[in-house]
Amino acid sequence: MSQPTAQNDTIQVDIVSDVMCPWCIVGFRQLENALAAMEQTARVRWYPFELNPDMPAEGQKLSDHMAEKYGATPQQSLENRNRLKDLGAELGIQFNFTDESRILNTFLAHQLLDWAETHGMQHPLKMALFYAYFTDGRDVSNLDTLAQIAHSTGLDAEAAKAVLQSGENAEAVRTKQHFWTSRGISGVPSMIFGGKYLLTGAQGENAYKEILRNMLKDAKAA
Repeated sequence: MSQPTAQNDTIQVDIVSDVMCPWCIVGFRQLENALAAMEQTARVRWYPFELNPDMPAEGQKLSDHMAEKYGATPQQSLENRNRLKDLGAELGIQFNFTDESRILNTFLAHQLLDWAETHGMQHPLKMALFYAYFTDGRDVSNLDTLAQIAHSTGLDAEAAKAVLQSGENAEAVRTKQHFWTSRGISGVPSMIFGGKYLLTGAQGENAYKEILRNMLKDAKAA
Protein backbone atom coordinates (compact mmCIF):
# COMPACT_ATOMS: atom_id res chain seq x y z
CA MET A 1 0.00 0.00 0.00
CA SER A 2 1.42 3.40 -0.96
CA GLN A 3 2.47 5.83 1.72
CA PRO A 4 1.45 9.52 1.94
CA THR A 5 3.80 11.94 0.21
CA ALA A 6 2.66 15.10 1.99
CA GLN A 7 1.02 15.94 5.28
CA ASN A 8 -2.38 16.52 3.72
CA ASP A 9 -2.41 13.36 1.61
CA THR A 10 -5.07 10.95 2.84
CA ILE A 11 -3.72 7.93 4.69
CA GLN A 12 -5.33 4.53 5.03
CA VAL A 13 -6.30 3.30 8.49
CA ASP A 14 -7.71 -0.22 8.79
CA ILE A 15 -9.44 -0.87 12.12
CA VAL A 16 -10.26 -4.37 13.32
CA SER A 17 -13.08 -3.92 15.79
CA ASP A 18 -16.20 -5.25 17.49
CA VAL A 19 -19.39 -3.30 18.12
CA MET A 20 -19.37 -4.54 21.75
CA CYS A 21 -15.92 -3.04 22.40
CA PRO A 22 -16.03 0.30 24.25
CA TRP A 23 -12.29 0.77 23.72
CA CYS A 24 -12.87 0.67 19.95
CA ILE A 25 -14.95 3.85 19.96
CA VAL A 26 -12.61 5.38 22.56
CA GLY A 27 -9.58 4.60 20.39
CA PHE A 28 -11.28 5.92 17.29
CA ARG A 29 -12.14 9.22 18.96
CA GLN A 30 -8.54 9.52 20.16
CA LEU A 31 -7.40 8.89 16.59
CA GLU A 32 -9.80 11.53 15.31
CA ASN A 33 -8.33 14.06 17.73
CA ALA A 34 -4.80 13.19 16.62
CA LEU A 35 -5.73 13.57 12.96
CA ALA A 36 -7.40 16.93 13.60
CA ALA A 37 -4.43 18.21 15.61
CA MET A 38 -2.06 17.32 12.77
CA GLU A 39 -4.44 18.50 10.04
CA GLN A 40 -4.20 15.05 8.50
CA THR A 41 -6.99 13.25 6.64
CA ALA A 42 -7.57 9.51 6.76
CA ARG A 43 -9.66 6.93 4.98
CA VAL A 44 -10.97 4.46 7.55
CA ARG A 45 -12.03 0.89 6.82
CA TRP A 46 -13.56 -1.26 9.53
CA TYR A 47 -12.99 -5.01 9.74
CA PRO A 48 -14.92 -7.58 11.80
CA PHE A 49 -13.82 -9.15 15.06
CA GLU A 50 -16.10 -10.95 17.52
CA LEU A 51 -15.06 -10.68 21.14
CA ASN A 52 -17.67 -13.29 22.05
CA PRO A 53 -18.46 -15.36 18.96
CA ASP A 54 -20.29 -18.01 21.02
CA MET A 55 -22.58 -15.52 22.74
CA PRO A 56 -26.17 -16.86 22.58
CA ALA A 57 -28.96 -14.89 20.96
CA GLU A 58 -30.28 -13.63 24.31
CA GLY A 59 -26.87 -12.24 25.27
CA GLN A 60 -25.52 -12.08 28.80
CA LYS A 61 -25.79 -9.56 31.58
CA LEU A 62 -22.69 -7.35 31.51
CA SER A 63 -21.79 -7.81 35.18
CA ASP A 64 -22.15 -11.60 34.86
CA HIS A 65 -20.03 -11.57 31.73
CA MET A 66 -17.25 -9.57 33.39
CA ALA A 67 -17.21 -11.97 36.32
CA GLU A 68 -17.21 -15.08 34.13
CA LYS A 69 -14.68 -13.93 31.53
CA TYR A 70 -12.34 -11.74 33.57
CA GLY A 71 -13.03 -12.70 37.18
CA ALA A 72 -14.20 -9.17 37.97
CA THR A 73 -16.10 -8.62 41.21
CA PRO A 74 -19.30 -6.51 41.06
CA GLN A 75 -17.33 -3.61 42.59
CA GLN A 76 -14.53 -3.94 40.03
CA SER A 77 -17.06 -4.09 37.23
CA LEU A 78 -18.71 -0.91 38.49
CA GLU A 79 -15.36 0.86 38.82
CA ASN A 80 -14.42 -0.13 35.28
CA ARG A 81 -17.70 1.21 33.93
CA ASN A 82 -17.27 4.47 35.80
CA ARG A 83 -13.75 4.92 34.41
CA LEU A 84 -15.09 4.37 30.92
CA LYS A 85 -17.88 6.88 31.50
CA ASP A 86 -15.37 9.52 32.60
CA LEU A 87 -13.06 8.84 29.67
CA GLY A 88 -15.98 8.80 27.27
CA ALA A 89 -17.18 12.17 28.54
CA GLU A 90 -13.77 13.66 27.70
CA LEU A 91 -14.12 12.36 24.14
CA GLY A 92 -17.77 13.20 23.55
CA ILE A 93 -18.99 9.63 24.06
CA GLN A 94 -21.91 8.99 26.40
CA PHE A 95 -21.57 5.54 27.93
CA ASN A 96 -24.90 4.74 29.57
CA PHE A 97 -24.16 1.48 31.36
CA THR A 98 -26.88 0.21 33.65
CA ASP A 99 -27.38 -2.85 35.85
CA GLU A 100 -29.38 -4.33 32.97
CA SER A 101 -26.75 -3.75 30.25
CA ARG A 102 -26.05 -6.88 28.24
CA ILE A 103 -23.24 -8.23 26.07
CA LEU A 104 -24.71 -9.31 22.74
CA ASN A 105 -23.83 -11.45 19.74
CA THR A 106 -22.51 -9.18 16.97
CA PHE A 107 -22.32 -11.47 13.95
CA LEU A 108 -25.41 -9.94 12.32
CA ALA A 109 -24.08 -6.45 12.95
CA HIS A 110 -20.84 -7.34 11.19
CA GLN A 111 -22.79 -8.72 8.24
CA LEU A 112 -24.71 -5.45 8.05
CA LEU A 113 -21.46 -3.48 8.10
CA ASP A 114 -20.05 -5.65 5.33
CA TRP A 115 -23.11 -4.92 3.20
CA ALA A 116 -23.01 -1.20 4.04
CA GLU A 117 -19.44 -0.99 2.75
CA THR A 118 -20.68 -1.80 -0.76
CA HIS A 119 -22.92 1.28 -0.49
CA GLY A 120 -20.18 3.56 0.84
CA MET A 121 -21.91 3.74 4.22
CA GLN A 122 -19.83 1.47 6.41
CA HIS A 123 -18.29 4.20 8.56
CA PRO A 124 -21.55 6.07 9.31
CA LEU A 125 -23.20 2.76 10.16
CA LYS A 126 -20.33 1.73 12.46
CA MET A 127 -20.68 5.01 14.37
CA ALA A 128 -24.46 4.59 14.54
CA LEU A 129 -24.09 1.06 15.93
CA PHE A 130 -21.62 2.20 18.60
CA TYR A 131 -23.96 4.93 19.79
CA ALA A 132 -27.08 2.80 19.51
CA TYR A 133 -25.52 0.25 21.85
CA PHE A 134 -23.43 2.30 24.28
CA THR A 135 -25.58 5.45 24.51
CA ASP A 136 -29.11 4.32 23.72
CA GLY A 137 -28.86 0.78 25.08
CA ARG A 138 -30.40 -0.77 21.97
CA ASP A 139 -30.21 -4.45 21.08
CA VAL A 140 -27.83 -4.44 18.12
CA SER A 141 -28.22 -8.19 17.69
CA ASN A 142 -31.90 -7.79 16.79
CA LEU A 143 -32.81 -7.93 13.10
CA ASP A 144 -35.45 -5.18 13.20
CA THR A 145 -33.27 -2.92 15.34
CA LEU A 146 -30.37 -3.31 12.94
CA ALA A 147 -32.62 -2.44 9.99
CA GLN A 148 -33.80 0.68 11.84
CA ILE A 149 -30.25 1.76 12.59
CA ALA A 150 -29.31 1.20 8.95
CA HIS A 151 -32.25 3.38 7.92
CA SER A 152 -31.08 6.15 10.28
CA THR A 153 -27.86 6.42 8.27
CA GLY A 154 -29.67 6.65 4.94
CA LEU A 155 -29.64 2.97 3.98
CA ASP A 156 -32.79 1.16 2.94
CA ALA A 157 -34.26 -0.65 5.95
CA GLU A 158 -36.03 -3.37 3.97
CA ALA A 159 -32.94 -4.06 1.89
CA ALA A 160 -30.87 -4.26 5.07
CA LYS A 161 -33.30 -6.72 6.62
CA ALA A 162 -33.37 -8.85 3.47
CA VAL A 163 -29.57 -9.03 3.39
CA LEU A 164 -29.43 -10.18 7.01
CA GLN A 165 -32.20 -12.72 6.54
CA SER A 166 -30.45 -14.19 3.50
CA GLY A 167 -27.09 -14.48 5.24
CA GLU A 168 -25.39 -13.59 1.96
CA ASN A 169 -22.61 -11.64 3.70
CA ALA A 170 -21.91 -14.25 6.37
CA GLU A 171 -19.13 -16.01 4.48
CA ALA A 172 -17.41 -12.73 3.60
CA VAL A 173 -17.41 -11.72 7.26
CA ARG A 174 -15.93 -15.06 8.33
CA THR A 175 -13.24 -14.74 5.66
CA LYS A 176 -12.26 -11.26 6.83
CA GLN A 177 -12.22 -12.37 10.45
CA HIS A 178 -9.92 -15.26 9.58
CA PHE A 179 -7.63 -12.99 7.57
CA TRP A 180 -6.86 -10.86 10.60
CA THR A 181 -6.78 -13.55 13.27
CA SER A 182 -4.47 -15.65 11.09
CA ARG A 183 -2.09 -12.69 11.12
CA GLY A 184 -1.99 -12.53 14.89
CA ILE A 185 -4.78 -10.07 15.67
CA SER A 186 -6.25 -11.23 18.99
CA GLY A 187 -7.45 -8.00 20.59
CA VAL A 188 -9.32 -4.88 19.54
CA PRO A 189 -9.15 -2.20 18.50
CA SER A 190 -6.25 -3.09 16.25
CA MET A 191 -5.36 -0.22 13.94
CA ILE A 192 -3.13 -0.71 10.92
CA PHE A 193 -1.72 2.51 9.49
CA GLY A 194 -0.79 2.53 5.81
CA GLY A 195 -0.48 -1.24 5.83
CA LYS A 196 2.69 -0.89 7.92
CA TYR A 197 2.22 0.26 11.52
CA LEU A 198 0.04 -1.61 14.03
CA LEU A 199 -1.33 -0.34 17.33
CA THR A 200 -3.60 -2.51 19.47
CA GLY A 201 -5.85 -1.05 22.15
CA ALA A 202 -6.95 2.54 22.71
CA GLN A 203 -3.44 3.98 22.91
CA GLY A 204 -4.29 7.66 23.32
CA GLU A 205 -3.98 10.73 21.12
CA ASN A 206 -0.21 11.11 21.55
CA ALA A 207 0.51 7.56 20.41
CA TYR A 208 -1.53 8.07 17.26
CA LYS A 209 0.26 11.35 16.58
CA GLU A 210 3.59 9.54 16.81
CA ILE A 211 2.46 6.96 14.25
CA LEU A 212 1.31 9.73 11.92
CA ARG A 213 4.68 11.49 12.29
CA ASN A 214 6.47 8.24 11.43
CA MET A 215 4.36 7.85 8.32
CA LEU A 216 5.21 11.37 7.21
CA LYS A 217 8.92 10.72 7.79
CA ASP A 218 8.68 7.56 5.70
CA ALA A 219 6.97 9.49 2.90
CA LYS A 220 9.66 12.18 2.85
CA ALA A 221 12.40 9.56 2.79
CA ALA A 222 10.81 7.61 -0.07
